[in-house]
Amino acid sequence: MHVRRRPRAAADTPFAPDTPVATDTRVTPDTPVAAGTAVAAGSPVGRDGRAPRARAVSRLVALPVLAVLLAGCGIRATEVPTNFGPAPSRVRCSLAEPDVSTQAARGLPVQVFLLCGSSLVTVDRTVRVPDGAADSERRMLVAQGLLDQLAQSPSPAEKEAGYSTDVRGGITVGRPRPGDPEDTLRLSMAPDALTSYALAQIVCTFSDSAAAQGDGSVVLGGPGAESPRRYQCTDEVRARPGGTEPPSKDVAGE
Repeated sequence: MHVRRRPRAAADTPFAPDTPVATDTRVTPDTPVAAGTAVAAGSPVGRDGRAPRARAVSRLVALPVLAVLLAGCGIRATEVPTNFGPAPSRVRCSLAEPDVSTQAARGLPVQVFLLCGSSLVTVDRTVRVPDGAADSERRMLVAQGLLDQLAQSPSPAEKEAGYSTDVRGGITVGRPRPGDPEDTLRLSMAPDALTSYALAQIVCTFSDSAAAQGDGSVVLGGPGAESPRRYQCTDEVRARPGGTEPPSKDVAGE
């Protein structure tokens, strides 16, 4: 007798180990994504905890962590690329410390004001003064030596550091005339004929040396009959020699 077998239900149907199973792997806007579930690139997702939002949240969490790490290193985060170029090989307006003993062997150590950038900066030099010279003669010799140093071209090291001078060569210093204050220095070029830079260099150099009386001023006159004037070297003159002339006043009646 032939017995017909009832077909098994689909749920009871066994699958072979290698049997491919068709599944719908698309992620719809309403399909939640479990943590750690990989989602194919380009899959559409929703805005309520779906894969793109998970990625966005991970980025937002990473940004504060990166900022904290940068702050811990002393670096401020910036979105603007910066490029300041190579570091300078020498600090501007900075020279190596001179050997004082060597300077003393060459002559009397002095300081002269040279131009560096837009200001006046002191540079160490020496001038020759014979031993036993009288005070008045010594003062004239120091003044002439300072002028010669100001007119001298800066050394290669000074040029590399940015120093320059506006004082022309050939200017000489003469003694006071009758009626002038005894500390007057008569120049072979009238002070008002000098450039503002050169006048500032001379005034500041003289007023800070043995060529003056030590009160921060110097009395300068020219080769003519004009009355000499007392000039002062101020902080403003040292900071802006091209825009601020040394304050002065007529010494007549002093």
